Amino acid sequence: MTIPKLVLSSPADILAAVPYLVGFHPSDSLVVTGFAGPQVRLTTRWDLPAASGDLDRLVPLMRRESVTAVFVVGYGSGAVVTPAVDTVTRLLRAAGIRVTESLRAEGGRYWSYSCDSATCCPAEGTPYDTERSHVSAEAVMHGLVALPDRGSLRRSVQRCDGAAMRQVTLRVMAGLRAVHEPGGPVTDELAADELAADEPATEPAADELAARFVAEGLARVRGAIGLYDSGGRLDDDAAARLGLDLAVVRVRDEAWALIDDRDAHVALWRDLTRRLEPGHVAPAASLLAAAAWHRGECALAGMALERALASDPGYSMALLLRQALAHMMSPAMLRDRMPTPEELDDEMGPPRAAWLAPLRALLARDLTGPASAPTGTRIARAKPEAVPRGRGGSGVGGRQTGPPS
Repeated sequence: MTIPKLVLSSPADILAAVPYLVGFHPSDSLVVTGFAGPQVRLTTRWDLPAASGDLDRLVPLMRRESVTAVFVVGYGSGAVVTPAVDTVTRLLRAAGIRVTESLRAEGGRYWSYSCDSATCCPAEGTPYDTERSHVSAEAVMHGLVALPDRGSLRRSVQRCDGAAMRQVTLRVMAGLRAVHEPGGPVTDELAADELAADEPATEPAADELAARFVAEGLARVRGAIGLYDSGGRLDDDAAARLGLDLAVVRVRDEAWALIDDRDAHVALWRDLTRRLEPGHVAPAASLLAAAAWHRGECALAGMALERALASDPGYSMALLLRQALAHMMSPAMLRDRMPTPEELDDEMGPPRAAWLAPLRALLARDLTGPASAPTGTRIARAKPEAVPRGRGGSGVGGRQTGPPS
């Protein structure tokens, strides 16, 4: 995704830009956007009222990201917003970080904490309209989205297509269990007796089966990314099959390693997060979180992780990403440590029958059963930094704007 440069020259421009920086129109929130020169380094959001000590972690975060200037926007009543803005302003100024503007917005009006002139900043506030702003128009023109509220963002990752997709998934699962004629060649479908066995089938046939499954799964991942990159969409059978492919860590890790700035990754994994059966959704939802986090859309990433962990509370990729978000890590800290697909091959070696154990577990249980498949995170090499954890949503982003003047 090409991130546009949005020139912000007034408080109204800032208020128009903030929803596109966090992905939705905030309420009862404190938003701090940090700049290094002309480029946004991060945008963070806290729920208000903020608990005691929550905001103390802001300065270490800004220093880590080399932030030199910020703007601060609080949404809500003065009784709730003003104490938080005062605390943040004091902390930032003590750290030598310039606060270029601090605002409170409520009911279509804003008040500036940086201006004490009744002429330009009247006591009754200044009306603003984000929908008519040139900043909003430019953001929309470049494909940025600001949903009406946090609830709308949450609904964008909730399940849809339930009954129809369940029938398709049952059919695809049955196909994967199907037995071919005795003595016939192994095809792209898994034999039921090999999948249902407590122990993997004997070598080398079982390893060959795993190698075929992984190769075809990797091809489907790449094909799906290309399809969504061109504006297409998987049909239900292909979506259900890809959801099962992702149960194999090597296939899921390929999808993780391929994530870049293209819209296709968020589109693909959001679509699967909404369509897959609850017991199958953890890998796709975790990939959606990784893709959203890569683009700085951390509110979306957090909601995707909620879906993943509701499906499988022990899913280690989701736990890793949740820790990174809670510690307010920059996406670049993990992105720079991501292996390439070729490095994955070197690290994991040739496919083995044991790789299919999570898939066997999925196929052996009812769709309504709890997640119990073995889980693993093979790809990540980074460890989160020990930044204090706090409450409320947060976003660490890289959407580029011009700093307010």
